[in-house]
Amino acid sequence: TGTTKDSEERAHTVRDPQQSAKKGPEPRLLGTSGGEGEKKGHRKVTLPTVSNYTIRDAEDGDNAKPQQGSKPETENKLEMVAGKGDGSQQQDWDNAEWESKPLCDFSNFRANVCEMRGNIRIHPNASSVMYMEPASSKRNELWKLKPYPRKGDELCLSKVTELTVKSSKVAPECTKYHNVPVVVFALTGYTGNLFHDFTDALVPLFTTASEFNGEVQFLITDMAIWWTRKYHVVFKKLSNYPLIDFNKDTDVHCAKHAIVGLHAYMEFTIDPSKAPHNYTMVDFNRFMRRTYELPREAVSALGEIPKAKPRLLIISRQRTRMFLNLPEIIAMAEGLGFEVVVEEANVSSDLSQFSKVVNSVDVMMGVHGAGLTNCVFLPHNATLIQIVPWGGIEGVCRIDFGDPAEQMGLRYKQYSIAVHESSLTDQYPLDHEIFKNPLAFHKGFEFIKETFMDKQNVRLDCNRFKPVLLQTLDLLNQ
Repeated sequence: TGTTKDSEERAHTVRDPQQSAKKGPEPRLLGTSGGEGEKKGHRKVTLPTVSNYTIRDAEDGDNAKPQQGSKPETENKLEMVAGKGDGSQQQDWDNAEWESKPLCDFSNFRANVCEMRGNIRIHPNASSVMYMEPASSKRNELWKLKPYPRKGDELCLSKVTELTVKSSKVAPECTKYHNVPVVVFALTGYTGNLFHDFTDALVPLFTTASEFNGEVQFLITDMAIWWTRKYHVVFKKLSNYPLIDFNKDTDVHCAKHAIVGLHAYMEFTIDPSKAPHNYTMVDFNRFMRRTYELPREAVSALGEIPKAKPRLLIISRQRTRMFLNLPEIIAMAEGLGFEVVVEEANVSSDLSQFSKVVNSVDVMMGVHGAGLTNCVFLPHNATLIQIVPWGGIEGVCRIDFGDPAEQMGLRYKQYSIAVHESSLTDQYPLDHEIFKNPLAFHKGFEFIKETFMDKQNVRLDCNRFKPVLLQTLDLLNQ
């Protein structure tokens, strides 16, 4: 984890064309993103994760708006100002099924998402997305949301631009037309930590946009150029079009299909029962391997490749949750027949190279932390071993990496260290409450993180841990 480099918040004023036109009653507020207008029964939830911190680079000087195509001709402009314009075109766009649905769905505990089909205007200068309703419509909706999947996390969302989604009979004139769906989402919050890059951005983005097979336009609020460069191959795989920096764009974008926000479920997972086209984490794992052009789709059983040793990758850490006896661990694993590779994963790692290392191994192990997120590059049926620090945090570890690994089609082992394997014994006497009743220190995630993650290293008992590697060898023989 790194430290947050807070950037100055920008003020965004939502200009309401209906107010100037003075037509009809004010729209009723149907929902907000984590604010006072939240519907009753939608409880605010802050999920426990490996890190609630982000590493934010300074704003890039060449963070310029991507070049767009030429503006549409007059006949292509979708003028529906004050209910005027081509009524036949509007009729073609109206979809009876979508007309009967609310514009937004705020029922998901993790993310609010709006989806519209019809005549849609996206106006970055006003931070607004407008659904142009037919003259006979009585929809009259107005929603406010922050398109980043950390619903209820006030600290995180304080950095995210709030958008207004509303139905309207009045809108500014289009200056840019998209004949593909448009997805609007945020890239701030906790991105910059590898785990959050995936659980908050890349997995939800895959879930939301993959169905369009590249024929989709991304409009990104709070965009960091360094981040989009780091994952440029992912964006290139998901969209055939240049990214648009929402906060620096001055056009009024028009589209027939728009999604505001990203579909997200539990940490680092996809819920097939709710995801478009029933996508799964197996699909995401395959997508990542193919995006980074990784050669191994699945592990080979031991013996299939003559004289080849099973490869074990140990994810090392340099500041917290370090292996204090790494040479001893390497020697023990090599004695069992593994070829051992040691790598450190951090925010500056070159993913194109690191992904190839991960894909080349059969087993990956490490202490609970963001580095384990690299399991997305493992071949099918590879094994992930997570070392759980002392502190009664097995549940968090299982949610963050255990469940996702198994849902990706990986084998998973979880090893909880004993008291004598923890460096906390150097800070507290053995009769201290931290060893007798660690759950007494579960006073909120930040306190847990400070106590059991930021101030603890691991001295692995190789004799106690050896059976885990032997079981893993057995799995590789199957």
